Amino acid sequence: MPDSAVSDRARDRIHALSVVCVLAVASIVIAFLGATPARVSSRELLGVARTPGDAAFIASHRGGAASAPENTLPAVTAALASGFDYVEVDVALTKDRVPVLMHDATVDRTTDGHGRLAALTLADVQRLDAGAWFDAAFAGTPVPTLTEFLDTLAGAEGRAIVELKGRWDAAALDAAIAEITARDLERRVVLASFDARTLALAASEAPVLSRLLILKQLPVDVVSAVAEAGARGVVVSRKAVLARPGIVDELHAAGARVVVYTLNRDSQWDAVTALGVDGIVTDDPGTLSQWQDAYAGP
Repeated sequence: MPDSAVSDRARDRIHALSVVCVLAVASIVIAFLGATPARVSSRELLGVARTPGDAAFIASHRGGAASAPENTLPAVTAALASGFDYVEVDVALTKDRVPVLMHDATVDRTTDGHGRLAALTLADVQRLDAGAWFDAAFAGTPVPTLTEFLDTLAGAEGRAIVELKGRWDAAALDAAIAEITARDLERRVVLASFDARTLALAASEAPVLSRLLILKQLPVDVVSAVAEAGARGVVVSRKAVLARPGIVDELHAAGARVVVYTLNRDSQWDAVTALGVDGIVTDDPGTLSQWQDAYAGP
């Protein structure tokens, strides 16, 4: 039965090869179906890398702090209605771990209350007046929650840079990310933080969300620092960029973006625009927009 044996061995090899092919295809399908959603690229969310003289995108600082109390819904609504590229807000956690819009560690400056935000519950914060200090017309304006801010963003055009104040743990990040994804805002929200550990954790919890590392000073190897934090770029002080102007090209070469904070004068705008930075955070987005129309490239 030699011919039969050879035939059997041939069939066995064909069968084995078929099994391997099926498994390979199955592996590809499983990987595709189970893959993490595609990350938002720097280009998609922050635009193409600028060249010297190009207009940077405009981020309205703390909502729209020039026209309404900072980090309140009236400020956010005004900025979104004005059509600026981004609205930037600060988000911190209350004692009961609820994220609310607040820049300072204490509530003293921007409300009629006193004490550290981390020592106050959401119920405590909701009793505060966050508008009267700015103008009597805003008396009674509450401190908004992150959920309320996201609802406002979802109902309008525009994008947001959300700065996470302090260090966030996985539970707090998961809850915030769930609120973002529930409103299909993953491609309209950038998470930013001074805390690289918070950003790295956000990258592991929700890789689809873009992130920016905030820096007062630039580390020697800023490209590696950005990569290790899982970020798409930096938000950095003007002084740090002007001290190392070559860092803009270095980060662009790595596919990262450079955003500079918080610039409110034409001389400051001119200096960083000449370097080709990608974004400018400002308290005066209207005047910056007019300045760009007159002096910056498309």
